[in-house]
Amino acid sequence: MSEFLEKVSKTLAWHARRLQRELRSARWALTHPPAQRPVIVVGCSRAGTTLVYKTLSESQEIGSLQRETHDYWTGLHPLADKDWNTHALDASDASDRDRDSVSRYFYRWTGQHRWVDKNNQNGLCVPYLQALFPDAVFVFVKRSPGDNLNSLIEGWRKPDEFATWSNGLPATVAVENGQLHQWCFFLAEGWRNYLHAPVEDVAAFQYTAINQAILDAKAKVPAGQWVEVFYEDFLRDPVATFSQVFEGCGLRFDSRLQAHCAEVLDIPYNAFSEIRLDKWKDGRNRGKIERVLPQVADVAARMGY
Repeated sequence: MSEFLEKVSKTLAWHARRLQRELRSARWALTHPPAQRPVIVVGCSRAGTTLVYKTLSESQEIGSLQRETHDYWTGLHPLADKDWNTHALDASDASDRDRDSVSRYFYRWTGQHRWVDKNNQNGLCVPYLQALFPDAVFVFVKRSPGDNLNSLIEGWRKPDEFATWSNGLPATVAVENGQLHQWCFFLAEGWRNYLHAPVEDVAAFQYTAINQAILDAKAKVPAGQWVEVFYEDFLRDPVATFSQVFEGCGLRFDSRLQAHCAEVLDIPYNAFSEIRLDKWKDGRNRGKIERVLPQVADVAARMGY
């Protein structure tokens, strides 16, 4: 009987949540309020953006879907509409319709007009996102090239996790001598040049493309709406570093959040291995990374490395 009652309880809770979302959607439709100062986390894939997103999601002052939103954003602007050239969007892609759709979507799911979002592609879309929400706060997470490249290479070996969106890609992928045949993470302009490249060259291309796009977009974002942080600082002092991030976003960093951040590295979000600095140097990809480090040197220098 207890199992039956548990199933009934879960079913009722599911319907209650769905009803709540529909009521929020109807409430939003009465006045069409835009989102208020959304917080958008950007950075290269495998740079620590999930750590930052999940930690900001602990704030009670903003809403969070607690999941990435790749499918939602690409649903607004399908890759096919741009001939599968890139995930990038610019200000000309923004519209009142998009602003309403996004504002309603996040309010419907979170019940708040201020929210935090993160996905792999948003780093290529800062001009678009800023055009949608001129008051948005961007949190740029930077990671040293060696460790970021290492994690990208490892991610390319996990297509079930990072290539689920690319099943309809109109190209034959044969990265790493054909060993890797699903495109991972995101598309940046020029990706077709790497269909048959070594995996480290693809990783270097992606690291450069997205970080360069973010740095170029930074110039047009007001200083008070831009938070920039080194991933390595979270490893050295997570409490102090997150304190700066929360302050930059205009969010309280109370004792509950301080305690959470003091232990946040003990339960890593989506980490492939032990969290530590320079782990690429004693890993299996060291030779590959050393070969392509010169390819990313310029953008790494712009990032402060």
